[in-house]
Amino acid sequence: MIRTRPLFEMRLQVPQIVDMGDTPLGRRRIATVTGGSFHGERLRGEVVGAPAGDWLLQRKDGVTVLDVRLLLRTDDGEHIYMSYRGVRHGPADVMARLAAGEPVDPGSYYFRIVPVFETAATQYEWINKIVAVGTGRREPSGPVYAIEELL
Repeated sequence: MIRTRPLFEMRLQVPQIVDMGDTPLGRRRIATVTGGSFHGERLRGEVVGAPAGDWLLQRKDGVTVLDVRLLLRTDDGEHIYMSYRGVRHGPADVMARLAAGEPVDPGSYYFRIVPVFETAATQYEWINKIVAVGTGRREPSGPVYAIEELL
């Protein structure tokens, strides 16, 4: 049985996505992350806007693969590097509404990530040693994630 405990909720601001078009691997888009916030019982702070981004790949089978790199700054001024891979997919009509910025029930599509953390801050060194997973939902301003630590 897999057990988890909440790590934090994270909201990202993604005002711009550059569409590169169809590449040999699929439709490549690069999203600029300009900021955001995260909060949880043991960890809270802001997402530093630069450098930060999401290198999205829309595969031919309709799956969007995420490749995200972020810099988190805790409320006590420490830095944590966060990267994650993930997938998002669902019925074509749901994904079209999501792409158009319409409100969509997060239960109607699949959006999961696997984050990895890295820090030199001694008070947060525990985060270097955990495995985490997350579920996401897409809002007009950007994604929102519920991140859980696997116990």
